[in-house]
Amino acid sequence: MQQVTIHAAKTNLSKLIEAALSGEEIIIANGSRPVVRLVPVRQGAFKMGLLKGMLTGPGPDFLQPMAEDERDLWEGGP
Repeated sequence: MQQVTIHAAKTNLSKLIEAALSGEEIIIANGSRPVVRLVPVRQGAFKMGLLKGMLTGPGPDFLQPMAEDERDLWEGGP
């Protein structure tokens, strides 16, 4: 575990980030009092095609005109 002051953290932020990414625990202190811990953010696995095969049918055709009764519902008509 490495503890550094806020001033030292500002000066050496890039090095501290690299150390945290390699697994070292970095504590940033205000004077001698620890206040924060610098840790890497977990990278979630982004998966393309998560819903592939689960959606069926052609779905609505957004380029076709809407029926008058449906349009009236949207526009607040009679």
